[in-house]
Amino acid sequence: MATDFDVLVYIGRFQPFHASHLQMVLRALERTRRLMLVLGSTPAPRSVRNPFSFAERRAMIEAAVAEAAPQRVADLRFVPVRDYYDSVRWAAAVRRTVADNVAPGERVGLFGHVKDDTSAYLRDFPDWPFVAAGNFGGLSATPLREAWLEGRDDGWRAHVPPSTARLLDAFRTEPAFAVLQAEARYLGWHRAQWADAPYPPVFVTVDALVRCCEHVLLIRRGGQPGVGTWALPGGFLDQHERVAQAVLRELTEETRLDVPIETLVGAQAGSALFDHPQRSARGRTLTHAFYFDLPLPALPAIAAADDAAAAQWVPSAELAQMEAELFEDHFMILDHFLHLLPCR
Repeated sequence: MATDFDVLVYIGRFQPFHASHLQMVLRALERTRRLMLVLGSTPAPRSVRNPFSFAERRAMIEAAVAEAAPQRVADLRFVPVRDYYDSVRWAAAVRRTVADNVAPGERVGLFGHVKDDTSAYLRDFPDWPFVAAGNFGGLSATPLREAWLEGRDDGWRAHVPPSTARLLDAFRTEPAFAVLQAEARYLGWHRAQWADAPYPPVFVTVDALVRCCEHVLLIRRGGQPGVGTWALPGGFLDQHERVAQAVLRELTEETRLDVPIETLVGAQAGSALFDHPQRSARGRTLTHAFYFDLPLPALPAIAAADDAAAAQWVPSAELAQMEAELFEDHFMILDHFLHLLPCR
């Protein structure tokens, strides 16, 4: 088979895989021996923005291609890349992932559609020849995903491959679908509260990373969004407090951590601002994270309170395996202070 490339790289979240995605994949396969699909937001807990796992998205794509071009299914390759909330670090991870799956000397290109500012990541790989493609119908996954979650069949079914429709219908019978619907209803209500604001709101939150005896204090979220996920203790900044006061208040309210405030203040080992525009489904949310490294001989007592469903001391060695269970960007906050991911 005469082709322009040995490998074309196509990056996306595919949440869900729709008809325009399928046309893009088929067009890319005309230009390459193998198509490497980099599935973003992997791993991540289920959310309104990312309802489907890596395995579920792979199944969607393989099933759709099997219906349209069965002889090319074997030429698909799937690789995961997490959300780093850092474009430089993310691009480096994509490069490593591709390099790990490409033989020396193979011709590699980048395939994609330049839609708007969200497509800026396509400029992060200038050494890969870029193969541009149209949108094939102007579809976007977001309104299709919203219609599916709302239970409307008129808004998405005609715009996804038949195999995707079957998979989405089957997913509706799973308990996870009801959880996602509840999150979608909450986020709709949350947006409605700010609909009449003169400008889009910017929210400020605080998060506390407390480490002691090689353990980290986490809470299980009892409210939306992200109900049931693990998270750092934290919450919204009140109108008349400073962020350093807010983090101590939220930590105490949610965990009843049995440590004097003076000890906590003396154990502060760092702080950082996390302000990626897409870090929270609630809208533009900046969080100030504080790291407390308690020099105590034993783990202090804790008890879940306020809107935390549970509070638990988690061994630091287990945090890397919890990435798919952690709320929003909290895994990357943990990594910032504790260096959970290998340096490559």
